[in-house]
Amino acid sequence: MGLVLAACTAPDDRSRIEAAPVVAIQDLPKVPWEGGPDYWKKFAKADGAGWDDPSFFPIAIWYNGISSDAEVQYDKDHGINTYMGMSDTTPYSIFEANGVFWIGGKLNDTFTEQSRNWVGSFLDDEVDGRFTPEAGRQHLQALASSTPQGFFKYANFTQMVISHYMPAADAQQFVNNYTDAVSVDMYWYTIPYCGLRPYTNAHLVAVSEQNCRTASSYGKTMKALRMQDAADGKLQPLWQFVENLNGGPGEGPFVANITAGQLQGAVMNSIINEARGIVYFNQSLSGPCGGGSVLRLSQVMTGFCGAEQMEAVKTVNSRIRELAPVINTQSYDFSLGNQLDTMLKIREGYAYIFSMVDGSSTPGARNFKLPDGITTNQAEVLFENRTVPVDAAGSFTDTFESEYTYHIYKVKL
Repeated sequence: MGLVLAACTAPDDRSRIEAAPVVAIQDLPKVPWEGGPDYWKKFAKADGAGWDDPSFFPIAIWYNGISSDAEVQYDKDHGINTYMGMSDTTPYSIFEANGVFWIGGKLNDTFTEQSRNWVGSFLDDEVDGRFTPEAGRQHLQALASSTPQGFFKYANFTQMVISHYMPAADAQQFVNNYTDAVSVDMYWYTIPYCGLRPYTNAHLVAVSEQNCRTASSYGKTMKALRMQDAADGKLQPLWQFVENLNGGPGEGPFVANITAGQLQGAVMNSIINEARGIVYFNQSLSGPCGGGSVLRLSQVMTGFCGAEQMEAVKTVNSRIRELAPVINTQSYDFSLGNQLDTMLKIREGYAYIFSMVDGSSTPGARNFKLPDGITTNQAEVLFENRTVPVDAAGSFTDTFESEYTYHIYKVKL
């Protein structure tokens, strides 16, 4: 018979038992990323324009014409620093004079390859939805090959590339083979998709029928796009399109305009899910509050029907701009609680927790648990002029009134 050792420790050995080591918060694993601001150092134009500055976060707008300094300053006051889509009569000087950037082709002869604020080439929009995969690849390859040296290449795709509607090999080639930054436009709040019956979700990251029209769906778009982007073992910045009023097709049917709260929630959930840039869809093509340039209408039209949404753009963009040095750091891979969508950052002696409810749950109270090693008795709730108490175990509770509510906590390490 073999000797069985008792599973106990003699009393005089207890002093030699050491407690399990506490992992310092700084030693937690980090989420994969493309490199943050340093990524832009690979591109002479973006690097020379200061895109590698940790305080810079790309906030672009789609087709919002500029013809005067006053118009650009209004846009900048709303947080816009980059433009896509523009009249070919727009002079380059207006970009440089106002410190804003252009992503696109050469609009006219005032643009040269030395134009500092012309930083990127916009290859095309929604090629996956307008071409066969083979024709689309040929089209994008021709555009990518003609991009001048030093410019980064950017393209936007439809939901096809993040769904089972397209074979994975085709979708991944679209996402990975031609660009240095990429996005998808999927306007969950305002297009008919969520109301189709029967509801058949075919996205790589499932979106439930119950929570289809929620901010969490925008974050799931980012997760699915990252899955496709990571397929080749290399990462690029992922940007997110958000409708600043209505993303529905011009032929209808009209579903709704995004509300001010929904707009902020869509933007913030995208950032929580590692969006490296935001692009605002600036047209409203259906419904009672239409317009080809929504932000500009809010500047020139008294009582404009989209004024509340444009104020939300201003608010959320100002918060992104203020927190850009934090957002531009690599996130830590740590879950702070159940039924939560969170992002954990550390900068200059503070932990920052960006949080919303996740897409499998309804709003209400949520319990948070800080990583081990943080000893604090309160967390500051940024932009809300309040704090929440933290107990000795590093736990605290807060309430999310709506699916689009977000809270950002700052905790001293």
